[in-house]
Amino acid sequence: MKKLLHNTKLLNWLLILIITLIWGIAWVYMKASLAYMGPFTFSAFRFGTGAIALLLIVIFMKMQLPPKEKWGHIVVVGILQTTIVFLLVMYGLRFVDAGKSSIILYTMPIWSSFLAVKFLGEKITRNKLVGLLVGMLGLLLIIGWDFFQAQNVDMIIGEAFIVIAAISWGASNVYYRLKLDGLPKLQVSAFQMLFGTIGIIAAAVIMEWGDPVQLQAESIFYILFTGVLASALCFTVWFVLLSKIDMVTATLSTLLVPVFGMFFSWIILDEAITWSIIYGSILIFMGIAITQVSGRKKERGQ
Repeated sequence: MKKLLHNTKLLNWLLILIITLIWGIAWVYMKASLAYMGPFTFSAFRFGTGAIALLLIVIFMKMQLPPKEKWGHIVVVGILQTTIVFLLVMYGLRFVDAGKSSIILYTMPIWSSFLAVKFLGEKITRNKLVGLLVGMLGLLLIIGWDFFQAQNVDMIIGEAFIVIAAISWGASNVYYRLKLDGLPKLQVSAFQMLFGTIGIIAAAVIMEWGDPVQLQAESIFYILFTGVLASALCFTVWFVLLSKIDMVTATLSTLLVPVFGMFFSWIILDEAITWSIIYGSILIFMGIAITQVSGRKKERGQ
């Protein structure tokens, strides 16, 4: 046991496995929470508790406040990464299975690559282009199959919302690189979540004021699990890991999240796993792997 703890590489991978497991099962709890309250109300509770927990960690670590000129950029990241992403995801979860939703959202690296070409001046190599096309084909296989199978309109709209959420997440990553790259990631995460939560609270008040909210033991557990554990604590550990592992390994390891999300949704929520989802997921994972690994090789070549 002592030897295991001293094996830093093995410990890092153990932490990655635990984090991605927690993020995967969080999708099930996000879906289950809709039986107790509206999607925006749950998001407000979740990220409210998550933001408070993250800010307490920042205070405990005695981190300084961001520079004044960076506050506006942090607000933008908060709107893109927290407000838009999770309002759309939670609304989409009303009509789309949790497992499928997690797969669609984790197409984010594909959209990040597209946006990085436009706004960061990155070039698309042949391998990266192939990866993007493969990933897009996988996404079309998942969503397009539903479209041609004449599923209900709400499901198609829900899937479209989650795609937009993935694009917004990718945009927040690019914006961070443009405007906030020099700031500590944990500091940015804490304050962007704070501002993003304000946007979610505003949406909840406007859209769900007066709707029933059942704060029972189970629903409170969902809020605490997704807000404190999956958001605040897991992100804190994740940022520590990012200082110890390379970005490609980090990016590819997040592909475990939709895999776990699909598995737990099947086990706990009895959601069906169709062949279109399996084949589409494989193509998306392959596409992201190709774009990330080819990009890393290019950086090494420079």
